[in-house]
Amino acid sequence: MTTVFITGTAGFIGYHLANELLGHGYRVVGYDGLTDYYDVELKKHRHRMLSAHPGFQAHVAMLEDADALGQAICDAKPDVIVHLAAQAGVRYSLENPRAYIDANLIGTFNVIEQARTMQVGHLLMASTSSVYGGNTVMPFNEGQNTDTPLTLYAATKKANEHMAHAYAHLWDIPTTMFRFFTVYGTWGRPDLALFKFVKAALAGEPIDVYNNGQMARDFTHVIDLVRAIRLLIGTPPVLGADPIDHDTLSPVAPYRVVNIGAGQRVPLMDFITALEDALGQKIKKNMMGMQMGDVPGTWANTDLLHALTGFRPETGITEGITEFVSWYRDCHGAPEAAIEPA
Repeated sequence: MTTVFITGTAGFIGYHLANELLGHGYRVVGYDGLTDYYDVELKKHRHRMLSAHPGFQAHVAMLEDADALGQAICDAKPDVIVHLAAQAGVRYSLENPRAYIDANLIGTFNVIEQARTMQVGHLLMASTSSVYGGNTVMPFNEGQNTDTPLTLYAATKKANEHMAHAYAHLWDIPTTMFRFFTVYGTWGRPDLALFKFVKAALAGEPIDVYNNGQMARDFTHVIDLVRAIRLLIGTPPVLGADPIDHDTLSPVAPYRVVNIGAGQRVPLMDFITALEDALGQKIKKNMMGMQMGDVPGTWANTDLLHALTGFRPETGITEGITEFVSWYRDCHGAPEAAIEPA
């Protein structure tokens, strides 16, 4: 049985990935600091749901605690490490930049050091579409220059890519970096747009619509995203292998970067209209200017993901939003689900 060590299993994506892998026969060892960036009870509930599966074990400690992380990984003896834990949120990086240095730089260094020590068969790490920064040519492809980050969050994630490449080269660690594009879905973070929109709409409150709605995103359903990660686990990069179409395989390391997005550019106002349809009501809108550090649009080229795995994300926003609204209504006000009251 393949053992996968996942950081961030009490988080939105980590929870769904652990659930996906457990459902496919993997043994999963989770690690999460349960930080208070958002509701800790929601994080604990995700861990409780995972703990109902006999193949799951959880450790609660911070990434910055090198000794605790090292002991957990040593005990797990993983075949694969998937590093998802991070200080997330583009806007929060303007308020508390040090949290990003501690978690995303120091914490990630601790993870890749353990990957070196354990000589894992494959290290997979989360990056972000935010590394595309000031690029305006879309869809974004992995070969584009990413030297114009617009936030500290994006800069730390780009640094993670460089750190991982160096370790892949020095220590022959097969490493895949994936760049996520606007992930949404059930059990999501309360600070993400869809969660905030639904909460406000059901309370009869307006939603904040930035750049007067002149925005577009590549909205990626979390189930598509974790399926892509599961498939990528089985495709570690090999130094010197013949590159495939659209490949980003490094010429000097067993390392590549892969976009994981829906591959669709959806205008924000279309997204809001789909939400109104799912809710069966109009939403009050507070039209605002562009936020500092934000970008007007994202859109992923997913050709490399398809070439590696044969898979392209397939969940449309109508289906994904309808599912989310149903989940929110089912959980709304349920103490066990730890959903904030509207």
